[in-house]
Amino acid sequence: MLASPISLTCSIILIHTLMFTTTSSDLTSDRTALLAFHSAVGGRTFLWNTTTTSPCNWAGIQCENNRVTVLRLPASALYGTLPVNTISNLTRLRTLSLRLNRLSGPLPSDISKCVELRNVYIQGNFFSGPVTFLSGLHSLVRLNLADNNFSGNIPSAYNNLTRLRTLLVQKNQFSGSIPELKFPNLEQFNVSFNKLNGPIPRSLEAMPLSAFIGNSLCGKPLNVCPGNNKTQPAIATAGIEIGNSSNEKKKLSAGAIVGIVIGSVGGFFILLSILFVLCRTKNGEKTRSVDVQTIKQPETEASGDKQIEEPENEGVNNGNLVSASAVLSSGDENWGENGTKKLVFFGDCNKTFDLEDLLRASAEVLGKGTFGTAYKAVLEIGTIVAVKRLRDVAISERECKEKIETVGAMNHENLVPLRAYYFSKEEKLLVFDYMPMGSLSALLHGSKGAGRTPLNWEIRSSIALGIAHGMEYLHSQGPNISHGNIKSSNVLLTKSYEARVSDFGLANLVGPPSSPTRVAGYRAPEVTDPRNVSQKADVYSFGVLLLELLTGKAPTHALLNDEGVDLPRWVQSVVRQEWPSEVFDIELLRYQTAEEEMVQLLQLAIDCTAQYPDNRPSIPEISKQIEELQRSTSYDKHEQSDLANAANRSGP
Repeated sequence: MLASPISLTCSIILIHTLMFTTTSSDLTSDRTALLAFHSAVGGRTFLWNTTTTSPCNWAGIQCENNRVTVLRLPASALYGTLPVNTISNLTRLRTLSLRLNRLSGPLPSDISKCVELRNVYIQGNFFSGPVTFLSGLHSLVRLNLADNNFSGNIPSAYNNLTRLRTLLVQKNQFSGSIPELKFPNLEQFNVSFNKLNGPIPRSLEAMPLSAFIGNSLCGKPLNVCPGNNKTQPAIATAGIEIGNSSNEKKKLSAGAIVGIVIGSVGGFFILLSILFVLCRTKNGEKTRSVDVQTIKQPETEASGDKQIEEPENEGVNNGNLVSASAVLSSGDENWGENGTKKLVFFGDCNKTFDLEDLLRASAEVLGKGTFGTAYKAVLEIGTIVAVKRLRDVAISERECKEKIETVGAMNHENLVPLRAYYFSKEEKLLVFDYMPMGSLSALLHGSKGAGRTPLNWEIRSSIALGIAHGMEYLHSQGPNISHGNIKSSNVLLTKSYEARVSDFGLANLVGPPSSPTRVAGYRAPEVTDPRNVSQKADVYSFGVLLLELLTGKAPTHALLNDEGVDLPRWVQSVVRQEWPSEVFDIELLRYQTAEEEMVQLLQLAIDCTAQYPDNRPSIPEISKQIEELQRSTSYDKHEQSDLANAANRSGP
């Protein structure tokens, strides 16, 4: 029997009413849970208009299909404990971000009810006790519990989180051994600086050493565990037994003795021959000198010791074109041997010009830096190079040449290569590749008018990674090798915004600073002599540069100086009291999808500018973290694209 039209209509209305009521009820319960959270947690006033019926427009809240899916309140000066039946009632929550606050106490175990949780960022608080909320969170992808006071064991139940890509629990109080953890998609992992002990599981041996330090752990990639040293098997050689467990003394036969003597003598002569060939090759390829006949300067009033006037500050002196020969002091009579001038080229650099070409070039003053004045030289053949004229060189000629040749031997894609140099008693010139985009400092703090390309998040993070890679290469040359003068004006950019670090290796060439503020704002607090800068002091300067990238403020910003506060301390004070938007450059605020990564890079910069050198990370650790941030940004972009595609497919 068919239903009447009236009853059918009533049924449809009833279904729609029930659906609306259910949706409204769900959003109402989400609002109630957020208000309970608001009441339990103190701190800076929430920017929530609690008089509205929908929480979807509240700051830090995002909704989908009339349900709260994101609760993001990083660096909001929140304090207190999280009670039960608050966050757990946000049953459709996918992202929970409460990092860099002052929340304390245990995390409610009923958060496990949020079965759709994918991202949990609660690092940088004072949470304590065991972690008991993870059971049932099978959708979890990112978990960051770092910099808290969590304790207890790391349970093997973590293996149930099969989608996990990030597990960061460093700087807590976790104890016991690490269970065998098998995450097929794991990208980021760190358990450093806890109270863990025992062997590192085989499934985690491929992780970097920095992920395990600060514990009592052993095994790869750390030291071998005690008792695991295996005796090497006996190796049979020509008639001689090595490593035989028998205590019997075996006598060598006469033939064996003769063979040993002949082999040793032959090997010695072969070694000598190899060393001789290598020395000859090295001496032949070390450098190539280009000799040019001495060019006599006309005897005018301009010759002698008169030099062009140098600008007081760094920058570009537009239109200041002079002859490059005017850069050199013509009173120098000690330019080289046998009346010749020498321009020394490095490596495989093609010699397309000589010193005479350089002297005839037009020169534009680019700026006056820490180690001297830089010029843009345009040669007659069209080649453009950058020439740095060193000043205050305070070491002997031999030592200076050795140090310059060390710089010339350095080769990395994120360093500005030194192509050639000229040395005489009166003049020391360095010839580099010319970078037409100029410095990072000019791009960040120069004119922001029409036609300027803003530096987006991807460009800035890529620049940061390029600088880190360049510094990592420098630091890999030896424990006492550092840059010594990291700052944004020493970071040059290619046309595709790739970073090239300049002025490396020059700190030891010049005399003591003429003023204590030579690199004001970037210098680590422990540095008293700019000629003696440690690698950890380089890290501090890099941290300041990161803050400069993120905030858009120069370390010598007038407001900061008037308040007597440097850039790192200003950032830390704002992070603890204000929204992160008060810290970030206004040009970065449009990239809301990268907020997590920006805050993580901000935290890395704060770590780099720690007061004590031992508390700063190493450059390899920094490079790895920035690489992980870029991977995370790429992952988030793919996720947003997938969500957009899914929405389009489900649309009308």
